[in-house]
Amino acid sequence: MFIVHSDSVVKVNRDTPPNYNQSNPLLKLLNLMERAQLAAEREYYLMGQTQYLFPYEWLSLYGPAGNDPDILDPERQDDKLDFQKQNIRDFRSTDTFLIRGLVRVGNWIGPFLRISYRGGPDSKLSVAANHKLGEKIKLWVKVGNVATPSLISVPYNPVSDRYEVELWGYPNGDLQNQLDTKGRKAIDRLELQVRTDLVRGNVSAFNREGLNGRRIEDIDPSSTMHPVLPLHIELAWADFSEKIWDSQNGANYHYEFNMIVRGWENYLETGISPNPHGGVGFLEYRNLMSNYGGKSQKNELGRGLNAWNLSAFSTKVHGNGYEPFFAVDYMDLHLLKPGCGIGLHRHRDNQEMFLMMDGQGFMVIGDWCKMDQRERCFEIRTLHAGHFAMLKGGNLHALMNSTDQDISLFMCGGYD
Repeated sequence: MFIVHSDSVVKVNRDTPPNYNQSNPLLKLLNLMERAQLAAEREYYLMGQTQYLFPYEWLSLYGPAGNDPDILDPERQDDKLDFQKQNIRDFRSTDTFLIRGLVRVGNWIGPFLRISYRGGPDSKLSVAANHKLGEKIKLWVKVGNVATPSLISVPYNPVSDRYEVELWGYPNGDLQNQLDTKGRKAIDRLELQVRTDLVRGNVSAFNREGLNGRRIEDIDPSSTMHPVLPLHIELAWADFSEKIWDSQNGANYHYEFNMIVRGWENYLETGISPNPHGGVGFLEYRNLMSNYGGKSQKNELGRGLNAWNLSAFSTKVHGNGYEPFFAVDYMDLHLLKPGCGIGLHRHRDNQEMFLMMDGQGFMVIGDWCKMDQRERCFEIRTLHAGHFAMLKGGNLHALMNSTDQDISLFMCGGYD
């Protein structure tokens, strides 16, 4: 990963601190999520399992507070007690966004993937086509290790002012008869397409029964909604004639749903231990993360160090090595009131964990640095009680309580 120095860092006068109640970037991001359309009525979707990926091309951050307002280079911002330097001021999204999740049709529950492209005249493809894209454009896409053999037609959606296609993994041939009017019209105009070659898996593969002692990563690894494995998506856009392309100069765009979420439904292994540690009865366990035994090579709890990182021992003299542990500088309990949110902010150095104890909220984890796996993105999921989200150095994150109830959190990790 590397720091994107084309981002801007804005100097803040100590006498005029930022007004976070005006033009807040977290609310701007959630507005993008709220405006996103789906092909069928929402009753078909398990909305609590829906996940969003909003790529962006530029960030603006606030500079340090206190005595360091002139230190605008993030590599030199080493004061762990200054939280203002982490805060996101604004962002600019790209032409594409993606949604994945689960839908229910009769007794079947399975995955979908929605891919959306900006319809306005300022999109890269529209500019390249001299603003003559028409009613459909085309998409080349590779989901996991399976690429479409021919380009997919993507119709214009006047409701969202975007070109959008939604791919379902429905295995039967009667989907049109199972859907509402909105869904049937989406099929007719090719906004909703059944593509079991690209969108795969069935949630029944991960039913708790029969999983004792099995590695969850080995179960249905090609599932579009695998509970722990990332989903990589490579794509490129073309006009309908397939002569004009938005393909990042042939490199294509790379996206990945990869938020680290673990809990009752997202775990590495589960089982039942009789007489645990010489006790009585039985213990049902879920292994969420491990640095020992057969999982010692995963290194999920560790972090790599770059030249600009402070180590767990607050030094930059570390040889750009690797810390094979999760360093904890604090443990907190938090209550987040309805309509309140922890703002978008970046972590240069340290890892952090948010455990939802009660309630649910929209968890955002994204890329402050450019990561190898994907274009820089904001990833949004609903974080449910009994689950935690973990971020690494180079990430940014936020949490919003959009419910009418308090949510309670346990948080731990390192200060930046």
